[in-house]
Amino acid sequence: MERAAVGWDTGAMRLSRNLAAVVITVVAAAAGLGLSGCAASPAEAPSTPIGGDIVAPVTIAANDLQGGTVDLVVGQVLNITTGDLATDSYTGEVADSAVASFVQGTTGGSAETNPGVTAVGPGETEVTMTNEAGGIQPLTFTVVVTAK
Repeated sequence: MERAAVGWDTGAMRLSRNLAAVVITVVAAAAGLGLSGCAASPAEAPSTPIGGDIVAPVTIAANDLQGGTVDLVVGQVLNITTGDLATDSYTGEVADSAVASFVQGTTGGSAETNPGVTAVGPGETEVTMTNEAGGIQPLTFTVVVTAK
């Protein structure tokens, strides 16, 4: 009789393990179904991409601009890095303000911004940048702006 008791215990253990596995599976499935009901329904894709029609800036070192041509689209910005010179030491003049505008760099506080040129409207214009430090040749380059 002792063997029967040992055999029954082993079978009971298998039965309780199988039952536990079934119960865990059923509970997990029910929880998954319950949670999926709480999930938000997928939203429709927006008709315009995130960020709208923002165009990435173009970054060029001041030393690389001399005599060159920069192509931009309306709304795009030319970010001009100044190397070792202070970002606010450059001033700029744009021949045709209907095509582009110059934005002076700033220094101070917790932020520093580079000088740049913003494309305003289609066309072509010449930009001349000078540096207050003196002894530095004015930078002259062309900006060609096209519509988006």
